[in-house]
Amino acid sequence: MPVTADLLLTNANVLTMDPARPRARSVAIANGRILAVGTDPDGLDGPPRLTAREVADLRGATLLPGFHDAHNHMAQYGLTLNDADLRADVTPTLADLYQAVTAQAGTTAPGDWIIGSGYDQNKLGAHPDRDGLDRAAPGRRVWLRHTSGHMCVVSSAVLADLGLADQPAEVPGGKVVTDATGRPTGLLQEKAQGLVAALVHPSPVSVLADAIDRAGARYLSEGITSVTEAGIGGGWIGHTPVELAAYQAARDAGRLRVRVELMIASDALHPLAAHPGDGLELGLDLGIRTGFGDDWLRIGAMKIFTDGSLVGRTAAMHEDYDGTPGDRGYLQAGAAELTATIMAAHRSGWQVAAHAIGDRAIDLVLDSYAQAQQRFPRENARHRIEHFAVSRPDQVSRAAQLGVIPVPQGRFATELGDGMLAAVGPGRHERLYRQRSLLDAGLTLPGSSDRPVVAGAPLLGVHDMVNRRTAAGAPFNPAEAISAHQALRAYTSGSAYASRAESTRGMIAPGRLADLVVLSEDPTAVSPASIAGISVLATFVDGERQFDISRSG
Repeated sequence: MPVTADLLLTNANVLTMDPARPRARSVAIANGRILAVGTDPDGLDGPPRLTAREVADLRGATLLPGFHDAHNHMAQYGLTLNDADLRADVTPTLADLYQAVTAQAGTTAPGDWIIGSGYDQNKLGAHPDRDGLDRAAPGRRVWLRHTSGHMCVVSSAVLADLGLADQPAEVPGGKVVTDATGRPTGLLQEKAQGLVAALVHPSPVSVLADAIDRAGARYLSEGITSVTEAGIGGGWIGHTPVELAAYQAARDAGRLRVRVELMIASDALHPLAAHPGDGLELGLDLGIRTGFGDDWLRIGAMKIFTDGSLVGRTAAMHEDYDGTPGDRGYLQAGAAELTATIMAAHRSGWQVAAHAIGDRAIDLVLDSYAQAQQRFPRENARHRIEHFAVSRPDQVSRAAQLGVIPVPQGRFATELGDGMLAAVGPGRHERLYRQRSLLDAGLTLPGSSDRPVVAGAPLLGVHDMVNRRTAAGAPFNPAEAISAHQALRAYTSGSAYASRAESTRGMIAPGRLADLVVLSEDPTAVSPASIAGISVLATFVDGERQFDISRSG
């Protein structure tokens, strides 16, 4: 009996990411799922006979599972699209940055904040400061966010609002930076950013829903069909205590363009008044936790920050940063407090995603996961370490033993690599952002960007995972380079595994969601230097073409 597909994609170079059938030539789709996969370029080989309501000839283009960014900040990225762009390729000098602030002030209503994003002091030569901002926009409230997201610089008007115009304040887990005279420079690190957030938040749900829509449109053009939003609802990273409502509003309006898993900031969780025998110590009201939701929108891990940024030199290290004796960064809370939160979340059934960049922070997280499993054993917890940036071989081995998922970011090599190499010094370059070592240890490697920290297009990430070169052309721990196929697997099946979604995403196989990306060339067949230049031709979600380069722009 004939089977009818909604869509049959033919004459394709299909990289399935399915070990049982790595390559194919045609794919049939029905009801938003993969119906069948075949090796005949003109259709499906063998029974059953299949007819299709629509046939699309891909003319030899490469077809892959849709890309899944395992760590990004979707709403924040959407918001930055309206900010002054302070990335190094736009404002290469401090003078250019201050000019951009002046220009933004000219288009911002009096009394409104002037906001910019993406500056990097490693490329500018220094941080901007309050005095420079005051000259660029006299009397205005100016807020410039560092590319790492872990610090910001504000003008004197903002410092005055905070009561910090003349003297600093102590902020646990953060720092109000001062000059040699003790006067605040305007630079606020880590949790000190929460002081500014208190002035501008909560953001309206409608504003965030618009930002989510803008971000989703960009994601589709880059072949992204799923993302993990790495922290909402609390702390310095959240925009409002009701942030999930913005994603629901976008979905209700048909503007949630990609599938989203939401990490909940640890600050948003609270003790639960459950029965003692339930083991529900920490969570959201009604006992909602990791896994609640559906294939379009669901709750993921609890996100907890243990330290800061490598390029900002606030990540917690066992040894000094290069060139700054005595400076080893810091934890964002006491070690005992961080461990207690991780253990309570683990016991309460949450997947935990701990931001840990420095080797000292990584040790703390691994110790916490080990203690949690020892006291409250759970199968397949799949706890994560976001970034896992400066790691020793023994930490890699221990992560494998514990079943932990490290989540590094490939694109950091080009955009942040020079600053990272300088921060740790030559003796520790081989510890930076491992990939091959993780695979060799049997760990699953996801693909992620941390957008808007760096450009988030997955093909840029794949390029860097293969090439491992900084913007200045320096090798970035090249021994950790992996193949294009391994990098593509990271951005598909690897990220699906990290999100506990490997049964529905990450492969082109019967029964899987029909989320697909069509590329102009095969990343595994071109020269490594050419990967970043490959174009996304089309993106399908639920079997529907949601982006087509021939219809864009």
